Amino acid sequence: MYIRTVVVTGATKGIGLATIRFLLEEYKVRVAALSRSRTPEIDELEKKHEDSLLVAKCDVADEQSLAAAIASVIDKWGTIDALVLNAGAIEPIARITDTNVPLAAWRSALDVNVLSLVVALRAAVPALKNSVGGGRVIFVSSGAATKGTPGWGAYNAGKAAMNSICRTFAEEEPSIVSVALRPGVVDTDMQRVIRETGAVGMTEKGHQQFVQQHAEGKLVKPEQPGHVIAGLALSAPKELSGQFVSWDADDLKAFREE
Repeated sequence: MYIRTVVVTGATKGIGLATIRFLLEEYKVRVAALSRSRTPEIDELEKKHEDSLLVAKCDVADEQSLAAAIASVIDKWGTIDALVLNAGAIEPIARITDTNVPLAAWRSALDVNVLSLVVALRAAVPALKNSVGGGRVIFVSSGAATKGTPGWGAYNAGKAAMNSICRTFAEEEPSIVSVALRPGVVDTDMQRVIRETGAVGMTEKGHQQFVQQHAEGKLVKPEQPGHVIAGLALSAPKELSGQFVSWDADDLKAFREE
């Protein structure tokens, strides 16, 4: 029996962790979790799924580290059937013209949000093209890709670039289904960072919207888009390739958890 293999970046908490749980426990596939840090939650999953979960310490901003981690997955299991590009960085939260924020902070954000995508695709594409069921790449994007939220210049630019890479990759590698997904405003560490530090670079109104959403319990749970991402990683239809879609779109109803 052929068991599929999925690589997930930014995998030890939030959306990445939720996605991994569904992949392991609902879909019964093998998963490689790539992340800079470990968490008690990922340690628990590793003990429970020792034969089907590989946890690899990896800084996606480090080209050699990321390429080596993906190569180790291929060496261990011989294949990669899907790639979930979930790692992302919101910082620096600052105005474009804020000279107190060094340009190096922007470069660091773009290394994580943009250039790591190129590294991961280059490392995984031979295996994805040879996938028995057809390779898939899910880019975990954001509504920021189409907006100009003040203070989020680096993040906005990074997610817009992600969507562009998704569209281009879909054209260049038509045998691989590539989808950019907007997961909504999700209750993750990124939202905590926005609430705690975003007041400086954002408008007061914009910052308070996120504070209020959290206070009123209106944030999306990681499991909601996580279930959609897991399903798309294994069976995203060809007609979605190159598109930017929201996790709660009508077209994705079949992938949402009932």
